[in-house]
Amino acid sequence: MQYLSIDRFEGGFAVCEDDGGVLTSYPRALLPPGAREGDVVALLPDGSFAPAPDETARRRAQIAALEDELFE
Repeated sequence: MQYLSIDRFEGGFAVCEDDGGVLTSYPRALLPPGAREGDVVALLPDGSFAPAPDETARRRAQIAALEDELFE
């Protein structure tokens, strides 16, 4: 399963970043309802998207830990 981070919205599109740093635009209507910037979604094999709240929380915790290290 591939995870994508929602970087930003531009009109009717969501600009998403994969783990390799590649940005791709997808129609916003394809994303799960309520998806917002900074959320992580799973790109399923059939091309649909699913919310990935556990992965979103894991990545946010990882970023917070890195910030704590940086600003100690």
